[in-house]
Amino acid sequence: MAEKIATREAYGNALAELGEKYDFVVLDADLAAATKTAIFKKKFPERFFDCGIAEGNMISVAAGIATTGKTVFASSFAMFAAGRAFEQVRNSVGYPHLNVKIGATHAGITVGEDGATHQCIEDFALMRAIPGMTVINPADAVEARAVVEAALNFNGPVYMRFGRYAVPVLYDKETYKFELGKGIQMTEGNDLTIAATGMMVGMALEAAKILADRGIKARVINIHTIKPIDKDILLTAAQETGAIVTAEEHSIIGGLGSAVAEVVSEGCPVPVVRVGVEDRFGHSGKVPPLLEMYGLTTANIVAKAEVALGLKK
Repeated sequence: MAEKIATREAYGNALAELGEKYDFVVLDADLAAATKTAIFKKKFPERFFDCGIAEGNMISVAAGIATTGKTVFASSFAMFAAGRAFEQVRNSVGYPHLNVKIGATHAGITVGEDGATHQCIEDFALMRAIPGMTVINPADAVEARAVVEAALNFNGPVYMRFGRYAVPVLYDKETYKFELGKGIQMTEGNDLTIAATGMMVGMALEAAKILADRGIKARVINIHTIKPIDKDILLTAAQETGAIVTAEEHSIIGGLGSAVAEVVSEGCPVPVVRVGVEDRFGHSGKVPPLLEMYGLTTANIVAKAEVALGLKK
């Protein structure tokens, strides 16, 4: 059975590790223990600043520091980093295209008991609408670590989404190579495509195995970069498989499903069936029942795959 690690853990460890190699500053909004930036704080206290429960101010401070030539990581829960501080992210970071890297943790339904107010399922929609903003959602801890270093080497604002819930490790840290904006094909298959992001990639792989037992060969693609999205891999998949299922721990409105539909409707129209949170808010509870409640399951990916197959010409 695969080891399970929360991507927020990988984020914190990556900051501490990469702090020895790169000169950057980390800001947090009184959540360092939860976002795991406390690991960096312990190692590099002179390069860490707690801005208190004032996320808009934190983003403004990050922007100010970035104007001096420093790369800055600003961390908080996704609901606060993308939601509460949206105006500052848009106007102070996005508009001047500064080197601020937003590490947003505790995203999605898997925040669990914190409930609807903290379960951010709108962050992809908000962040990808900002011109020039790069949006990344790693599938596992190995990819999360790679994302942090890629963000350091990228010139411009980056929004990185990390989770609280431990998810299976899918990649080998010794061999994994991350390429920003390039999806990863994880299985062969020409009957349909499952394009997944974040924690849903593991479920997509499980769904592909179930479908294989039914004689259906599903191509699974990890779309870790929501923006800029990999149009080439999606259009090739659309042409070769004729139907796509998307899977995300986000609203089906404005997220991966919307982005994929935009690409294929313009370049190679095929049915796109979305797995994600329907038009509703989150709910407090234990994670496994919540995932069932919102249809973020392997079984629902399989069911939607059957629907997509039925829509193929």
